[in-house]
Amino acid sequence: MKKRVVGGVAISAVAIAALVLARVSAKQTGGDLHRAETARVSRRDIGSVVKATGVIKPMVGAEVRVGSSASGVVAHLFVRIGDKVEKGQVLAELDSRELMARRDSAEAALRLSQANLSYARGDLQRKRDLSAARIIAPSNLDLAEQAYAVAEQQSNQTQANFAEANTQLGYARTFAPIAGVVESVSTQEGETVAASFAAPTFVTLLDLSRLEVWAYVDETDIGRIRIAQKAAFTVDTYGEHEFEGRVTAVHPQAEIRDNVVDYVTVVRFEPPRDRILRPEMTTTVKIALDQHKNVLALPIRAVRRDGGRQFVLTRNGDTTARRFINTGLRDDSYWEIVDGLREGDEVLMGEIKTEEK
Repeated sequence: MKKRVVGGVAISAVAIAALVLARVSAKQTGGDLHRAETARVSRRDIGSVVKATGVIKPMVGAEVRVGSSASGVVAHLFVRIGDKVEKGQVLAELDSRELMARRDSAEAALRLSQANLSYARGDLQRKRDLSAARIIAPSNLDLAEQAYAVAEQQSNQTQANFAEANTQLGYARTFAPIAGVVESVSTQEGETVAASFAAPTFVTLLDLSRLEVWAYVDETDIGRIRIAQKAAFTVDTYGEHEFEGRVTAVHPQAEIRDNVVDYVTVVRFEPPRDRILRPEMTTTVKIALDQHKNVLALPIRAVRRDGGRQFVLTRNGDTTARRFINTGLRDDSYWEIVDGLREGDEVLMGEIKTEEK
């Protein structure tokens, strides 16, 4: 009898301990649930994007190699790398003494030919008068007409030579064809340049206000790219600051790098006023595809999946409850909530250690 009493007391003690432990555990679980991270359903703009890496390139005509069409010795170089120049500004000047001598020689030849032409014109007129009076033979008139024609063509030739000499003298000074910044200098004062087959490059000018982005879009995404789509890009030097632009062209020729097929998508943008972008900067580009404005949304971390269905967890006293939802578009941080929740509903995020009801 005594053994039975002792056994009953032991069983009762174990039951009471289990009940206390369960209550303590429930209190701890409820405390964890109330301290859990939450998020509320709110409205925002959500859009799907195509991501690509790219580089900044000068537009056509924004990078110009400037040289001279004349040969000679570089007498003066007026700019250095990094200098800002205006359109029409003098960049360099050749030693023009030889070119001036050629111009003077051509001018003298022109004056001589004009004198010969004037004499031939007067002589022809006299021969015509004498021929009309039958004083000279017709052959003399023919010779006068021939001499006038030759003098006239010689005058035309010397005029052309004088114009060419003037043009060559003008090439002694090199002017900036565009406004921009001196990107590089390819020659120095005292060097001799020869413009035989191609004009030697003195400096390279770059217009930093006429840049564009070449985004390398994967072949799996290029079919969704359209002209005039909005785009945004970042560069490493300015952190997370986004520059906005639009798609203006897609190159038809593929770029194959490491067996990966990409297509160059050109993004044009307005030059920023407070930041300087430079060619060959690496960019991270996002091209906007579909976009839904002012829709219900939740952070991606709040949306869970069970098999093929999506759900969220909500508080239900000291436990949680599942609410199945339908989602729409997704961006880097948020899901669009199409059905299953209302604006202002609160859901749980992160790992939750409670039993669901």
